[in-house]
Amino acid sequence: MWKYEKILAYPVNIKKRNLKFAKIMITQIGGFAGELGACLRYINQSYTMPDNEGKALLLEIGTEEMSHIEILAAMMLQLTCGATYEELKAEGMDANYVEHGFNFFPVDASGNPFSTLEYAVTGDYITDLNEDLAAEAKAKIVYERLMDLTDDKDILGPLSFLREREVVHYQRFAELLKHYQDMQNKRY
Repeated sequence: MWKYEKILAYPVNIKKRNLKFAKIMITQIGGFAGELGACLRYINQSYTMPDNEGKALLLEIGTEEMSHIEILAAMMLQLTCGATYEELKAEGMDANYVEHGFNFFPVDASGNPFSTLEYAVTGDYITDLNEDLAAEAKAKIVYERLMDLTDDKDILGPLSFLREREVVHYQRFAELLKHYQDMQNKRY
């Protein structure tokens, strides 16, 4: 069971509208390295972990990924706040507007919709943890590339926070993988 606290894990206070950046940043929600896929992947994988330590870690990080979606959604809202249909159309965001209004459908930066095929769950905890390490590394790189594309401190702050959380998740998955590999080695 989750307990929801009605505060963002990192404050978002973007003062300048930037539709162009919003259009590419959405990839961190619905792209191949996005938070939605990570959230679903980790929660799904938690049930095949061989012990409570693994189950707890996967559920904890999967839950945190939900909070990352919340931060990104707040950023999207603030980056597009007050935009008119004409402005959305000029940035190529008119298709989203037609189907979703001012909500943003989870897509990648090229507009391809989120797919559950992105979350690669095998049911083998060693394989899945290796995939999780790769997923966190990919998300980190995408955050860094987004950061390369702006000098707006109001955008850089949350992106930097999210990037650092990917590093922490990577480290936690690496520790869990080592724990399981050591466990397997003791059996043989």
